[in-house]
Amino acid sequence: MSVKKLLSQAAALALLSGSVHAHQQMLYTPELLRDSGGTITLKMPFTHPASSGHVMTADAPEAFFSVRKGKKTDLQELLKPIEWTSETGTGPAYEAAVRLRGLGDNVFVYRMAPYYEESEDLYIQQITKTIVNVGSLPTDWDADLGLDAEIVPLTKPYAIYAGGNFTGVVRSQGEPVPFAEIEVEYVNYLPDVETNRFAVEPTIMPPAEAFVTMTIYADANGTFTFALPQAGQWGFAALGVGPKTEHNGKELSQDAMIWVQAHPIVQNPAAKAKP
Repeated sequence: MSVKKLLSQAAALALLSGSVHAHQQMLYTPELLRDSGGTITLKMPFTHPASSGHVMTADAPEAFFSVRKGKKTDLQELLKPIEWTSETGTGPAYEAAVRLRGLGDNVFVYRMAPYYEESEDLYIQQITKTIVNVGSLPTDWDADLGLDAEIVPLTKPYAIYAGGNFTGVVRSQGEPVPFAEIEVEYVNYLPDVETNRFAVEPTIMPPAEAFVTMTIYADANGTFTFALPQAGQWGFAALGVGPKTEHNGKELSQDAMIWVQAHPIVQNPAAKAKP
């Protein structure tokens, strides 16, 4: 069976089995660690990046802002609607062109509107963070923003070697969430930011569908650690950790989402082993 068919079947089985939270709100730009500033474009489909799955239709986000050196900037006016294409079809999404000024961390937060998942008769709302650094100068990457649902990094999310660990704390309004359930996905189909679509072929070959969406749990202090075996971007979604549990008279899962990037180890060909 081909990898593509395996992943497509895995996505379908996940949906039928009720694992609707495998969908993840992306807040994507190709490089989270940059040498210099300038304008970057963030892409924001609500989808399933590990399997190039269905693109969900969500209303305009409730909030979109950045935090840099402690200062919050509203970015709602920069949002533009786009269409995003996956293996299963095309759906609505958003993008924003943002100018990065100076060195340091830029923490982007996207609070999607509650999305109604008909198969489960509930709403999903993910509050997503992506941190883009300029010049390797750390400033805000470990800040607790006091969000309703939030993963606060204990590891720089843009400075991790492939094979290294990412550690974070799941929090709600500044308080740790013990034993939070966290879904982990690898962006296995690289986003093409020029054509607004996922790549046709996956980057890696998962050995089984259990590796498409992996589940871990935080400890009693809300802390978790996950090893990133492959270079690229990884998404962590802590499910139902926010204080709001109802929307339009139905159950609401308010999730914390963060994206991190692992980098390959590049060997120096000029280096010679000592005798």
